[in-house]
Amino acid sequence: MLGLMQDWPLLCHRIIDHAATYHGARPVVTRSVEGPIVTTDYAKIRARALRVAKRLEKDGIKLGDRVATMCWNTWRHLECWYGILGIGAIYHTVNPRLFADQQTWIINHAEDRVMIADLTFVPLLEKIADKLTTIERYIILCDAAHMPQTTLKNAVPYEEWLAEVDGDFAWKSFDENTAAGMCYTSGTTGEPKGVVYSHRSNVIHAFMAALPDSKGLHATDVVLPVVPFFHANGWSLAFSSPMVGAALVLPGAKMDGPSIYELLDKYKVAFTAAVPTVWLMLLQDLEKTGGKLPYLKRVVIGGSACPRAMTQTFQDKYGVEVIHAWGMTEMSPLGSLCTMKPEYAALTGEARLDVQMKQGHPPFGVEMKITDDVGKPLPWDGKTFGRLKVKGPAVAKSYFKGSGGNILDDEGFFDTGDVATIDEYGYMQVTDRAKDVIKSGGEWISSIDLENLAVGHPKVAEAAVIGVSHPKWDERPLLVIVLKKGEQASKEDILGFMQGKIAKWWMPDDVAFVDEIPHTATGKIQKMALREKFKSYVLPTVEAAE
Repeated sequence: MLGLMQDWPLLCHRIIDHAATYHGARPVVTRSVEGPIVTTDYAKIRARALRVAKRLEKDGIKLGDRVATMCWNTWRHLECWYGILGIGAIYHTVNPRLFADQQTWIINHAEDRVMIADLTFVPLLEKIADKLTTIERYIILCDAAHMPQTTLKNAVPYEEWLAEVDGDFAWKSFDENTAAGMCYTSGTTGEPKGVVYSHRSNVIHAFMAALPDSKGLHATDVVLPVVPFFHANGWSLAFSSPMVGAALVLPGAKMDGPSIYELLDKYKVAFTAAVPTVWLMLLQDLEKTGGKLPYLKRVVIGGSACPRAMTQTFQDKYGVEVIHAWGMTEMSPLGSLCTMKPEYAALTGEARLDVQMKQGHPPFGVEMKITDDVGKPLPWDGKTFGRLKVKGPAVAKSYFKGSGGNILDDEGFFDTGDVATIDEYGYMQVTDRAKDVIKSGGEWISSIDLENLAVGHPKVAEAAVIGVSHPKWDERPLLVIVLKKGEQASKEDILGFMQGKIAKWWMPDDVAFVDEIPHTATGKIQKMALREKFKSYVLPTVEAAE
């Protein structure tokens, strides 16, 4: 016997329909790439998205075709997303921070037909355009007055392109499992792999993201997605914000500390999300200017582990709740958020911070387990490290064109490549990437824990820990430090600060001071590059061991 409910496919453009109908006047504010602030609303976003859909169809774009976007977070980018989705085409967010060779490979592998790009990226695209074999035309997100002279094929200013059609258009109908979007993994090893989201997975993920114990979004919130849309769906904020009717403030190309602070303060932003490096810039600016955050209530920090000192500063000094989050491109991306269950809700001070260093518990729609190297389940005791594996309706089951082969285990779980613990209440804590964990004398040492501790030193700007070869212990930790501008510190200062806060055998064997630490295009520390740089490094403990 089947249920007698209506067939109502979960299609992404229903989200903007809902926003336009029930929250139509809610503002969408953008610091435009050209400079001025532009204010629109959800009703106008939908109206222009219908024109985008009609115009794409006029260009011959149809169900299943890929449309690339290389854009900042702006109202025009949002219009394009929903317009692309509304005809069953697939938005493909291309990360402009990748190397040119990676961008070329990704665009060709995806077989994108159209490239929609912001003014910022025209010079970048001109350098690789002759290698992009499938792109038929370029749409530049500007009006005729700002359109640059360009060698890009069939290039047209967005506003003029859009003006060729009216908004008399109806969204297409298709199965909810139809592909909606594509995002490629950052490819730290091997070629990047294409993750293909469906309409169904995006809508379910948006529900998951908006839940009270996830981001807790409300129609009364003003939301600032600092995390770019090209970082795994902008952590769903382009979907979950209009779904609940929250106002949006979009930062465009300026994501430095002062620019972000200006938007937070001027538009009374209640909720924001980004990687730790962005918040480091903001906190440094606040420290310098004495600025306050009277309106900000919640900040989601993910992409890499959030330093304890950062969480403490946001909460103790500025009264802003920090929600530590974890996820992956393959998970759409949210996997867990560290909001407080009753078992931990009464904790205060250091005990509460201890919990907040965990990546949190998964929302409904994500299943987790930890296993050993042969797939045997491990206990949830908060201490036992294991390979973190996940499954759910917004988790990838394979990569585009079959890259990487079968990626699921016998129970349908995806191996995240992270090593983690899970405690008795279901709180997960990433202790390392499987390839970055330090194996010393047969025991594992978490490089992330050491990094977070080192960053708590008042003179340290950034820290990374890698395993360096050791004749007795196989590997021992080397701590790589970037000091804050104008500061000086010695190895003894740093190790003395860490003393007594971790197990004695976890203490780094040495400290190396560098001017900068290499990062991937998504802001993650490039451990592979560090390991290459220090591959011949001899630890001071080696001589004693020999």
